[in-house]
Amino acid sequence: MISAGDFKKGITFMMDGELCQVIDFQHVKPGKGAAFVRTKVKNVKTGAIRETAFNPNDKFPKAFIETKEMQYLYSDGQLYYFMDNETYEQIPLNYEQVEEAITYIKENEHAIIRFHEGKPFDVQAPNFVELDVTHTEPGVKGDTATGATKPATVETGATVNVPLFVNIGDKIKIDTRTGEYLSRV
Repeated sequence: MISAGDFKKGITFMMDGELCQVIDFQHVKPGKGAAFVRTKVKNVKTGAIRETAFNPNDKFPKAFIETKEMQYLYSDGQLYYFMDNETYEQIPLNYEQVEEAITYIKENEHAIIRFHEGKPFDVQAPNFVELDVTHTEPGVKGDTATGATKPATVETGATVNVPLFVNIGDKIKIDTRTGEYLSRV
């Protein structure tokens, strides 16, 4: 069992017979009245997100989640195919299951897939990836006094704000949790 007072981002639990994941949470202690936990909870099956307030003492059964590192093979336009490196079994996932991570994963790279009761429901990219810049505008000389940034498109299609000195063809390191540029490689 997990209490609402212990909620953190990414925790999965069962609520009303449905698998739910905490997207965001905030502990609130008003000046008058009892404390509560304000959360955004995503129903993993339907994708519906709802805001709910819980008493910090409310208890929910914790969902048992299995994680596997799998290799991203290819996309046929509708489905994204991942392969288990131990059994060589391939599983197709739809865009809703991979949308947050796929912009940082190249073909033949590894990703973490989360399963509940044998069914995949979430894909996570590695925390840090190195990708080539495929498009960016040239930096303007003299525009660097404030640490200015410009948008750059990387080989997977993601758009990242980068410093002005980054050019097309450069390989950059990106934090996939925040989508921020870290360094040039």
